[in-house]
Amino acid sequence: MLIEHLQQQQRKREAAGLARRRVVAHSACLPHQAFDAHDQGPRELLSFCSNDYLGLASHPDITKALIEGARLYGVGSGASHLVSGHSRAHEELEQALSALYAPFIPGCRALVFSSGYMANLAVLTALGDGQACTLSDKLNHACLVDGVLLAKAPHKRYVHADMDMLADLLAQSDSPIKLIVSDAVFSMDGDLAPLEQLLSLAQRYDAFIVLDDAHGFGVLGARGEGSLSQAGLSSERFILMGTLGKAAGVAGAFVAAHPAVIEHLLQTGRSYVYTTASPPALAHAAQRSIQIISSEEGATLRGRLAARIAQFREGVARLLTHPKGNGATQLLPSFTAIQAIVLHDNARVLAASKALEALGMKVVAIRPPTVPPGTARLRVSLSAAHTEADVDALLAALASVLAEV
Repeated sequence: MLIEHLQQQQRKREAAGLARRRVVAHSACLPHQAFDAHDQGPRELLSFCSNDYLGLASHPDITKALIEGARLYGVGSGASHLVSGHSRAHEELEQALSALYAPFIPGCRALVFSSGYMANLAVLTALGDGQACTLSDKLNHACLVDGVLLAKAPHKRYVHADMDMLADLLAQSDSPIKLIVSDAVFSMDGDLAPLEQLLSLAQRYDAFIVLDDAHGFGVLGARGEGSLSQAGLSSERFILMGTLGKAAGVAGAFVAAHPAVIEHLLQTGRSYVYTTASPPALAHAAQRSIQIISSEEGATLRGRLAARIAQFREGVARLLTHPKGNGATQLLPSFTAIQAIVLHDNARVLAASKALEALGMKVVAIRPPTVPPGTARLRVSLSAAHTEADVDALLAALASVLAEV
């Protein structure tokens, strides 16, 4: 019965154009990367689908630091952080992150996790007890959604970035602890949360803000500190999660917050307490990544990324106003590395992705339930490692494909 039920569910996904497929990568995370191409074996494609926003995933200095970390600490940590797996590399990484966020979260302390998903689960389940309530943006990432659902706290969702609705929910709540939960950069649209308004509401209603800055860390801000730096905000009301596997190019995540919050997570965050610590070598490499992000080199990389974003948006805008442009195609507003071209229909976006691959471009089709029904899209992820010629090639391919599908 179970097998038959599961097979029936898969057939439904196939019929609706919602089945997912893994694609094997055969080379390093770079703009030109080899992937399996159906029955033809590995094929090099110009990739616009990784979150390696600064091109650090294959940076020679970070690679060297990873090798050095493996020589110092071996391959695995051997235990959870609270047993014997918390290495000097983890400790130094947390100290570096604490210092980085001290201007934005007074008295800041940081705690490292093996992934952003586990970090958000820890925050929301540890803080979202019976005394709390959570108020969550409807377009939040799945890990925030899951954390809210797993928490004991009652929860409500507000329409994406609707501050009037959020204010009403806060005013109606009689919970002593209120948690506003939001992405900082929304991963499928690329837009930013209204952080100033969120903080104003948090101050008015004595709430805290759980902020997922996975796609802002390393990219936004004067030194790549992320969305709080970009917005020029500082408050102990922020509980910020950032990842080390996107712009930082390594792996893992961290939470930066008031020391009382961090100590509570260390003591009670189940996805922190009951899991093996990530390899110390990764923490050692992440330290080098943070140094680069905060340096002049990091500023240069962010400048290159900004240039590629502007080039892409100008090109797509021209394309969609061309007489052959399709009125059913929409470029969502975003100045971040995440650029979404909404084609609405599942079959259409799958056909576009397949046609782009035939032209040597890897651009993924994003469909429900990752995005709301009727908003299927091509999600273009840009990197400082992309050249002007790379983006020109993508624009030429899009001109051909969008005129056909």
